[in-house]
Amino acid sequence: MTRERPGETRGGLPRRGPSPPEPPRRDEPRMPPPREQPSPEQQPDDESQPLFGRNPVLELLRTGSRRVEEIAILSEGRGPALHDLLNVARRQGVKISFRTRDQLTAIAGDPHHQGVVARVAGASYSSLADLLTIPAGRGEAPFFLALDQVQDPRNLGAVLRSAEVTGVHGLIVTKHHAAGLTGAAAKSAMGAAELVPVARETNLVHALEELKKEGVWTVGAVPIGGKIPWEMDLTGPLCLVLGGEGEGLRPLVARSCDFLTSLPMRGRLGSLNVSAAAAVLCYEVLRQRARGEKT
Repeated sequence: MTRERPGETRGGLPRRGPSPPEPPRRDEPRMPPPREQPSPEQQPDDESQPLFGRNPVLELLRTGSRRVEEIAILSEGRGPALHDLLNVARRQGVKISFRTRDQLTAIAGDPHHQGVVARVAGASYSSLADLLTIPAGRGEAPFFLALDQVQDPRNLGAVLRSAEVTGVHGLIVTKHHAAGLTGAAAKSAMGAAELVPVARETNLVHALEELKKEGVWTVGAVPIGGKIPWEMDLTGPLCLVLGGEGEGLRPLVARSCDFLTSLPMRGRLGSLNVSAAAAVLCYEVLRQRARGEKT
């Protein structure tokens, strides 16, 4: 099927089936051969790292996605949320210690720990192949998010939170010049970091090409020049691609997307924070898919 460019479709995204990749255009630089991909097994991050905040630590205990070595609690801490967390930790046999606020800040490396810091095994990343198996298991059309060099861990955490509540099957992030699954990202995600699988890719363009081979359409978010999202059909196999703070999508990443979309702006500012844009676009996908299920 001939690939259509943004603005050339009548109802939005056409149906896509698995197809061989197209050769690069003459006016675009040729991509270097993709680096060897890691094995499909989960890729561990640092050996150990702090995870802080009551909700992130409680969600980690409930999901069991990572090994919890110890939970340090503020000695004068009180409240039902802390009581629930302690009960779950004790049932699982997790070591519990009580510390001063200054000690917790030193362990977390952040003063905003809410009186709870856990020492956990390093975050694990899924492979792209792992992500592709999830939609079929749920009987749903694929819905992924890809972030191009988003460097603020709080933005990554906020995107993960929006992704989880809107049914995103997995997140793809770049390995270099980007935030990873740190304690700060997990705290901003409010537990979503333990629920949404994340793949970390060295070459984002190559990862998008792999998605296309599996029948997934890629839609890049740009400040201007793209179609308005609610004028597109976003109900089919889809990956939304959003750029990092300041520069947005890199030119080669934007050119590799099948379509481009832009959110209309009525104020004086020219763009939205990446986490805010992700929330708007994810909810538009959710709205269109919910409407399609009712018809």
